[in-house]
Amino acid sequence: MNPHDALTEIATLLERERSSRYKSKAFRAAADAIAGLGDEELRDPALRRRPGIGDSTFAVIQEALAGRVPGYLADLRERVGGQQPASTLRGLLRGDLHMHSEWSDGLTPIDLMLDAARALGHEYVALTDHSPRLRVARGLSPERLREQLGVVAGMNAAGSGTVLLSGIEVDILEDGGLDQEADLLDELDVVVASAHSKLRMEHGQMTRRLVAAASDPRVNVLGHVTGRLVEGARGTRPPSTFDARAVFDACAENGVAVEINSRPERQDPPDDLIALALEIGCLFSIDSDAHAPGQLSLLDYGAERAERCGVPPERIVTTWSLDRLRTWLG
Repeated sequence: MNPHDALTEIATLLERERSSRYKSKAFRAAADAIAGLGDEELRDPALRRRPGIGDSTFAVIQEALAGRVPGYLADLRERVGGQQPASTLRGLLRGDLHMHSEWSDGLTPIDLMLDAARALGHEYVALTDHSPRLRVARGLSPERLREQLGVVAGMNAAGSGTVLLSGIEVDILEDGGLDQEADLLDELDVVVASAHSKLRMEHGQMTRRLVAAASDPRVNVLGHVTGRLVEGARGTRPPSTFDARAVFDACAENGVAVEINSRPERQDPPDDLIALALEIGCLFSIDSDAHAPGQLSLLDYGAERAERCGVPPERIVTTWSLDRLRTWLG
């Protein structure tokens, strides 16, 4: 098989299973290192000394050149391929309103994220890097976000086939305010508002915080609302406590979608809160919260949960056409 394709597929599968970011980056670096090389150059033992090529990636290249599916890739296909939940709803999703690039804490450039979205058949995808206060995630200052808006416009002008929506995952401050300049938020297509700090805040304070964010006219999606972690390398974290009915009432009244976060380590909101939001009349957005190209396919998990919880497709904004979505976004 094509060595470049083999290295890229390995990176994608490692990203989907949320393996070490260093592993996936090593395989992407190797793919970049051999881009444009012919078979003779790839077979040359001197390739092993080329920057970006290590023992594992060199072995993959040689196995692919020999006409075999590399063993590393075959093992990943078997392991990761069996983890993909199936649902009818997954086929109805047209896009994704929550992903990150290397501009904040994502692993790859914007163009690779867009390429992956196109490969999945997305009609649209929103770039939602973090806001300034989340320094650990290299949150975007107003100046950097304005620079990114120019990049997004340029990519859309190039006409890739998948529309790249400008956006942000804006941090919800302790008082319910949003961590970015108001005028700049007005320029964006999509605003996902999420709490990333003080998640153990007292019940009443957290309720007021989330209600304020859901009531802000600039907010479109309320992201991973409880902040919980249920599995994975980061360990577990209990959900924030708040009056979910009051928060979802604010979402319903203001046309804000409740995010069904597709990351298996989040599974946020829990099933009982999805049921409550459904009862109240909320809209939903099934999002990947991808930080690497291979993670965009995590939508499989969110779609399976939403279908199991009985969420009607018409209440899920990411099943809507781009024109209808833009009307809702305002």
